Amino acid sequence: MPHASNFLLGRLAQTSLARLAPHLSIIELAAGEVLAEPYQRIQRVYFPHSGILSCIVELADGSTIETGMIGNDGVFGASQALDDKVSLNLVAVQIAGRASVIGPDRLCVLAAELPDLKALLIRYEQFFLAQVQQTAACNAVHDIEARTCKWLSRMHDLVGPDLSLTQELFARMMGVRRTSVTTVAGALQADGLISYVRGRLHIIDIAQLRKRACECDEVVRSNYGRLFQAAATDKLKDKCVSG
Repeated sequence: MPHASNFLLGRLAQTSLARLAPHLSIIELAAGEVLAEPYQRIQRVYFPHSGILSCIVELADGSTIETGMIGNDGVFGASQALDDKVSLNLVAVQIAGRASVIGPDRLCVLAAELPDLKALLIRYEQFFLAQVQQTAACNAVHDIEARTCKWLSRMHDLVGPDLSLTQELFARMMGVRRTSVTTVAGALQADGLISYVRGRLHIIDIAQLRKRACECDEVVRSNYGRLFQAAATDKLKDKCVSG
């Protein structure tokens, strides 16, 4: 089933996914497309198959910084659908891709009827909150190179080694000046970790990149694994009991 290209949807019981599928449609997500504005009601819930969505905080001086990244391992809009349906952040497509989408009201109804769907959405919300908190700490105390390596590592996890990434976007997501991006990218390229030409970045050595990332890279990855390993264990226990 094509919707299973999203990790969360792919973890649902087949019967639950079959219930959900008629209410899902697949759309293309264009780079730069805005999916939600601050304090506005969300219109769709997005389960990405590919690409990256960014949750962005805009400051009064016009500067921005990314506080969370969502790819094919997650969902945007589910917690809002289960609550007040209002986004607190600007959410935009950082890297183009595809997603399964559903209306928030319909998802709310289905989550009430399908316990495994509701449980997965709650677990992901726990992970995403932890990611945002870790990012806040990271932005406050870690240097730009370590943060950049962490950021690129997360992108590699979601879309692989080849990224379409202008210096302007790079700087906006990191909350730094373009000159800082130029300096850091130049150092990583000189050391053979990446190549970066005309907005095309290729990660050459992900292992070394992760060694130079701050601790937040491993913390975020461990948080995700811990939460969803617990989900898999619970699912197996339920299966054994019902069997």
